[in-house]
Parts: sequence; structure tokens; C-alpha cells
Amino acid sequence: MTVSSVTSAQSNPITAPIVSSKKTLGSDDFMKLLAVQFQQQDPMKPMDDTAFIAQMAQFTSLSQSQSMATEMTKLSTSQGLATANSYLGHLVTVDNGDGTVSANIVTGVQVSSAGPKIIVGGNAYAISSVLYVQPAPVSIPATPTAA
Repeated sequence: MTVSSVTSAQSNPITAPIVSSKKTLGSDDFMKLLAVQFQQQDPMKPMDDTAFIAQMAQFTSLSQSQSMATEMTKLSTSQGLATANSYLGHLVTVDNGDGTVSANIVTGVQVSSAGPKIIVGGNAYAISSVLYVQPAPVSIPATPTAA
């Protein structure tokens, strides 16, 4: 859940800049709000148990959703790295991004904040630019000749 706050300078409200900031509510904020709700309730009409349980269930669900989103991001990053590593030593055809393609052996994997990239022909390419993957050509060593 996100809360936006807006503040402005008191000197000239027409030309004063409006500053907007966002703060994500966490479990501590929820507990503070719940405590205030308990303090402000009418003692003759206390909060219904089912409403309290529903609020706790909603907060737990939100917390689990946020945790799952974080874990899915980590899983996606790990999967991308595993995919990039599986291309090592393979012949790949990649899209250069300008309408042309290049084909060469993957010689390395570069890890960056944008995700893993494969090194093909000395250039780094995103995994999404891979068009075709095939095993590297096998070279047969020359046999020595008898003298």
C-alpha cells in the first residue's frame, strides 16, 4: 500500500513547488493504526471480532504478496543466469538491434544490474536477443602422418 503526501511552501502558494513523496506502509504502520483504532473506539460499541480478523487477514495477504513478488524477481534473475550459462560454448545467432544478426560462439557471461548478458564475438548481448542456439562445431584434430 502506498501513501502520497503533498506539501507546499507558505510564502506564495501559487508559485510554490509542490513536493510529492511516497512512503510504503509496513507492518509497524499497520500496528500503529490498529492501536489508534482501538484507542478511539467507543467502549460501549467495541470493534467487531470479524472486522479485526478480516483486517489482519488482508494485511497478511498483502505482506505475503509482496514477499512472493520479491522472490519471483530473484527467481527470474537466477533463471536468466542459468540460461546464459547454458549458452557457453554454443554457437548462437543474435539480433544486433539494427536489423542485422551475428553468429558466433558464446565465450562468456557478463552479470550486470540489468540482468545477465552473453559475450558473443567480443560484444555483450541480452539473452532476449538470442534468435538461434546450436551446438558448437566440433573440430577434429589432425592425425599425425607416419614417416
